[in-house]
Amino acid sequence: MNKYLFPVYAVLIGVFIVVIFKQQRNAYTKLLLSFSGAFLLALTLFDLLPEVYEHLDGKKTGLFIMSGILLQIILEFFSKGAEHGHVHIHKDETAFPWLLFISLCIHSFLEGFPIHQHNDMVYGVLIHKIPIAALLTMFLLQSSFSKLQIIGFLVVFTMMTPLGTIVSNNVDWISNYVFIINAVVIGIFFHISTVILFESGEGHKFNLSKLTAIILGVGIAYLI
Repeated sequence: MNKYLFPVYAVLIGVFIVVIFKQQRNAYTKLLLSFSGAFLLALTLFDLLPEVYEHLDGKKTGLFIMSGILLQIILEFFSKGAEHGHVHIHKDETAFPWLLFISLCIHSFLEGFPIHQHNDMVYGVLIHKIPIAALLTMFLLQSSFSKLQIIGFLVVFTMMTPLGTIVSNNVDWISNYVFIINAVVIGIFFHISTVILFESGEGHKFNLSKLTAIILGVGIAYLI
């Protein structure tokens, strides 16, 4: 059951941080992003990548991973990088951001596919979604959107990852392509995690706090 609920908990925690503590984007948010990027990247390398290469041809696996990287770049053309913490919503904007919404939903739906029974990737998605949900909530609350629009945005965004997991585990014909889809998701994870690692510091420079967060993320991912 946790494989369905953890991504939901992640968004709720992110929203809670913003609404209750009035959290604004600061150095702690950047450190959490760095930790989440390192944790997600390490889990992908330790857990998901070997499984995919075990079931697919090596060269084709590389092709599918590159396809995932390209797909994420295309999604970010519309989302402006919200998947790794770059949310750009103007305070006076009243038109619903459909391109951002659809791009985030596709991303969230696909990241639910690698989550299945006895798979630690659910923890990677959990840690990844907390700071993203917090930043997204922060910017939505600062916009001119109605409360109903904000709630609808967050509810649908929250449910897309569990929906991806349900589809991957219960739709029979999807099982024939699950490792191909997982390879594409690896590419997505590679892109967003490396962007987080290299863009969450001031001037794209590493400092001791960020380095510590990254080492902790990799170490914890190795141990679980």
